[in-house]
Amino acid sequence: MRIVMMTAGSRGDVAPYTGLGAGLVRAGHEVTLAAHGMFEPLVEGSGVRFRPLPVDPRAELHSARGRRLHDARTGAGKLVRLASMARGAVDEMTAALVEAAREGDALLVGGSLGPLGYALADGLSVPALGLHLQPLHPTGEFPPPVLGTRSLGAVGNRLSGRAVMTSVDLLFSDAVRSLRRHGLGTAGRSPRRRARPVLHGYSELVVPRPRDWPAALEVAGYWWPHETGRLSREVEDFLAAGPPPVFVGLGSATVPDPERVSRALVTALRAAGVRGIVQRGWAGLGARGDDILTVDEVPHASLFPRTAAVVHHAGAGTTGAVLRAGVPSVPVPVQFDAAFWSSRLTALGTAPGAVPLRRLTSGALATALRRATEEGSYRARARTLADRLAMEDGVAPVLAALDRLAT
Repeated sequence: MRIVMMTAGSRGDVAPYTGLGAGLVRAGHEVTLAAHGMFEPLVEGSGVRFRPLPVDPRAELHSARGRRLHDARTGAGKLVRLASMARGAVDEMTAALVEAAREGDALLVGGSLGPLGYALADGLSVPALGLHLQPLHPTGEFPPPVLGTRSLGAVGNRLSGRAVMTSVDLLFSDAVRSLRRHGLGTAGRSPRRRARPVLHGYSELVVPRPRDWPAALEVAGYWWPHETGRLSREVEDFLAAGPPPVFVGLGSATVPDPERVSRALVTALRAAGVRGIVQRGWAGLGARGDDILTVDEVPHASLFPRTAAVVHHAGAGTTGAVLRAGVPSVPVPVQFDAAFWSSRLTALGTAPGAVPLRRLTSGALATALRRATEEGSYRARARTLADRLAMEDGVAPVLAALDRLAT
């Protein structure tokens, strides 16, 4: 089949699809990934074709609107601000998504583009399959990940989940209606409310499948990113010069005051008595010293297994990479679904607890780091879970679902 995968967002919203796409290519499919142009290098050597979408998500997060996300005190407040910021980006991407979709026999739609991707599939009369990296559908078992971790009870959790999905539908409503201008008349109508098949790219060992989900919602297992890069000589030399360091990185998250956060991180590393590798990331972190190395992008799969622990922003992608590496971690959730993934790491016993960015101090982080690196139970649980995750194949359920679509 000619398959078009589409997604939008940060690096963590794109990288898992590169590994999934590579698996689909090995199975004989022709795969195109439509994502922001800045992420084209991620598919290099995978056999996956790339269709660039406009909008630079990093620039958006560093814009005045993006910085205002940090002003919101609640998950709901952040969601409202994100919707306002994303609406214009969706409109800008629509034409490119239409052109990409016309090349496919089937559309695989990332959760961030759900309503628009499904409308495109309806307009082109091709089958669609949802690919989600978070449990986005309503359930009574936990609240929507983007709203935090405080349970509202079974009924409240389910109602708040529906409210979030309605908000997402409204975000895409103008873009869906605009599809008529691209000759997709039927796609401009309200999406048909039917149970669309959706596969989730994480393991049931990490988030058990909710018992109240309909059968069309499956948990496939992790889609590990396609990574071919090697560690630089500078990183290799640093690793060889002493005991395993702690990796510190906030990935695609931004922070209001990079200098303050950087100072707190460095002070915490030294107070905990560990060396550190600090990734600049989109937050612009930095540190100096013989005991700390500052780096840009590094392949997680190559570096994380060689660390003592990982301090991270608890995005879905980085959380998966840490679990795969089998090392303990200290999540520093910044916003959106990060608190949800932090809570899962703590519940699994691979992290001593979260240190949210709003309450980040060098003392709190140093205490968490000492526990993560000195108490062997965290590493033991992380290693056991990593061994079990290595036995799973997240690509196979997607291939099976594609076979069902084809018939």
